[in-house]
Amino acid sequence: MNSPAHPSLLLHVPADEAPTATINRVLEQVGKYLDADRCFLYVRDPAIGKGRIAFCWRKNDAVPNPIHDWQEDTTDLPKEDPLFRAALATQPSVFVEDVEVATHDVLNREFEHKTFGHRALIHAHITDNNQLWGILQPCLFGQPRHWTSKERAAMEAILPALVPVVKAYIGSVKIPAKAKK
Repeated sequence: MNSPAHPSLLLHVPADEAPTATINRVLEQVGKYLDADRCFLYVRDPAIGKGRIAFCWRKNDAVPNPIHDWQEDTTDLPKEDPLFRAALATQPSVFVEDVEVATHDVLNREFEHKTFGHRALIHAHITDNNQLWGILQPCLFGQPRHWTSKERAAMEAILPALVPVVKAYIGSVKIPAKAKK
């Protein structure tokens, strides 16, 4: 069986392709490339400090779908979630091989169990000019996962190419004035 194409090869974006089509295509390809159970994209408008999980690819329907409404950065999320704090601070992406053994400075195990339920994940930060625009998060359930140097490099390579796509998406949607807290 042929392995899926390297994700960075998938970012040639036809001029007439809508951001949503590009994002959905990329999530599926990243998910397949990493043999992940799920791959979602959290999008964020840094000018107003609101974001949401807007897109999700799942290997099958048994995998939970975390899509949610817009929320403000001022919720308890930054206090509860070290991964989100790292993203807001535009720190490097985080590759978690096993939620069960990751240290508390990397993630809040209870929060991860309650909110996502995954066992291994990549928390890939989509940033531009020291602003967070999104988080690409492939993950696996039920077992740890070693992320190879090739996979890590592929993820880092795809992030800058996603910036204009995420910005185009943010520019195309109406974000409610009052986000849910």
